[in-house]
Amino acid sequence: MYKHILIPDDGSDLSAKAVEQGVALAKAVNATVTGITVTTPFHVFALEPGMVTDTPELYAEHVASLASMYLARVQGAAAAAGVTCDALHVEHDQPYRAIIDAASRRGADLIVMASHGRRGVSATVLGGETLKVLTHSPIPVLVCR
Repeated sequence: MYKHILIPDDGSDLSAKAVEQGVALAKAVNATVTGITVTTPFHVFALEPGMVTDTPELYAEHVASLASMYLARVQGAAAAAGVTCDALHVEHDQPYRAIIDAASRRGADLIVMASHGRRGVSATVLGGETLKVLTHSPIPVLVCR
């Protein structure tokens, strides 16, 4: 069935459920997992609150810390289930494109992700990343709610 599952994690509660379900599926079908989190690069002119108040160095430090936390969640769930897991932090202006590209490069044959993630300004600015992955990915996508 599936041999390699890519699981994006944006730190949201719903994303945590997708991590659990993706890891459980990987265990059931004896697949490996790659956890991915995508952060947007620092821009001088931005709507993201962290970019308005941070310097590029502080912003990089902040997103690296968050990415590490999100990926640790995937790695911890995989370790608890006895599933082999790799982690990937990507910086990209279009998170959906980074997810699809990573799935292709890593040889994933399934993407398991939450139906939606971040809320507030981030969600408005980023748009529906799940919908974009669904409409552009040549790889099957399992959407978790």
